[in-house]
Amino acid sequence: MTLDVREQVRERYAEAAVSLAAGCGCGCDCESIGCCGEEATTLFGQGLYGAEERASLPERAVGASLGCGNPVAMVELREGETVLDLGSGGGIDVLLSAKRVGPTGSAYGIDMTDEMLSLAEENARAAGATNAHFLKGVIEDIPLPAASVDVVISNCVVNLSPEKDRVLAEIARVLRPGGRVAISDVVAEDHLAPAHRAERGSHVGCIAGALSISEYRDGLAAVGLTGIDVELTHSVADAMHGAIVRATKPA
Repeated sequence: MTLDVREQVRERYAEAAVSLAAGCGCGCDCESIGCCGEEATTLFGQGLYGAEERASLPERAVGASLGCGNPVAMVELREGETVLDLGSGGGIDVLLSAKRVGPTGSAYGIDMTDEMLSLAEENARAAGATNAHFLKGVIEDIPLPAASVDVVISNCVVNLSPEKDRVLAEIARVLRPGGRVAISDVVAEDHLAPAHRAERGSHVGCIAGALSISEYRDGLAAVGLTGIDVELTHSVADAMHGAIVRATKPA
C-alpha cells in the first residue's frame, strides 16, 4: 500500500513537470479546483504568492507551484541560514528561500521525481540562484546529515506521504537545536475520521491523506519539537483547511 501511494504521487507530479516543461501553462488539475489560477483566492497554487514574489522568479518556477500555501512568508529566514524544502517540486520555495538567506546561506530542495528535479534545476539556473541545491530522495529518509538545517519548510507535501511519522522524525533529526519548522499543508478538523477525509478528495489531490489538527500536534510533540502551532488559513473542503504548521527544536 505504501509503495502504491508513493508511486501514484510520483506519477502525478511527473506528469505535471512534463506538462510544464513542454510549455503548458498549467501542469495539474488538483481535484479540478483551479490550482493554477492567478487570483489570491485560489485554494492551491501560484495565486497564494504575492505578485511581487511571482515577478521575481522564472515563469516556469511560478507555474510549477502546486502547493496550498506560502511557507516562506510564514517564517523569518536570516542571512547565512540553511533551509530545507520537503517536496520541492519546481523549486519556487527553494528559490525564494535562497534569496532571503543570501549568498552566505543555502537552500536545499528534496524531491523524488526526476522530472520535477530537472525542472527545478533549470529554474535555478534561470534565476541565477547559485545557493539553491536540489537533491533526489524521499521525505521519509532525508539525504542530509543530522543537525544540518536551520529551517524546514514544505508546501502541501507532508499530507502526500504514506509514512508521516517517519517524515516528522526526519524533520526533527535534520534540524539544528533552535531550528524552526514552517509547513503549509492541508489539515482536517479533529472530528473528521480518515474515511470521511477520503470522501472529500483523493490522496494525490492533497485531501485523503491529510492529518487532523491534533494528529499534527501530537506527531510533532512525539519527535521532541515544541512551540507547536497549527494556524488555519483557508477552507479547501468541508471541515478541511489549508494551514501553516509551526514548531521549534529545543535549543
